[in-house]
Amino acid sequence: MYGELIPVGGGDPIPLLKKSLLVGRRESCDVVLRFSNVSAHHCQLNVNGGYWHVRDLQSRNGVKVNGVRVTDKRIDPGDVLSVAKHKYEVQYSPIDLGAVGPPPPDLPDADFLDKSLLERAGLEKRKFTPKKTPSDPDPSERYDITNDDPGRIRFRNHPL
Repeated sequence: MYGELIPVGGGDPIPLLKKSLLVGRRESCDVVLRFSNVSAHHCQLNVNGGYWHVRDLQSRNGVKVNGVRVTDKRIDPGDVLSVAKHKYEVQYSPIDLGAVGPPPPDLPDADFLDKSLLERAGLEKRKFTPKKTPSDPDPSERYDITNDDPGRIRFRNHPL
């Protein structure tokens, strides 16, 4: 066993039985979380250099480590991993998993600087996109004046 996910607030611990685990709602996942707000393939957990890392698989409700939304991050022993709204304390021993020396530095997300602060915090609202309306046609295109009666005006495509 390579560690455990301990549900915050109680519940049965989830053993981490392999060094690479797919977490999600589908039965084909290594760690199955049967909650409607968990994506089918939510995130990937991997051991790298003796430390667990999490990578969000473009899930709808995201992944957080210690309350901060992440796309790819090292998880230290005792950190709280949130999958959607479900929180788990991650328990493991880096030495038992092959860690030597201090933990490697965390690399910032590749798209970190491409996002606004609101977007990085998960607070950005959807952008308003007005409905496209056809521009008003030229008045000369809106009306037809019949040749037989110069005083009679009718709308185009609407016989009067």
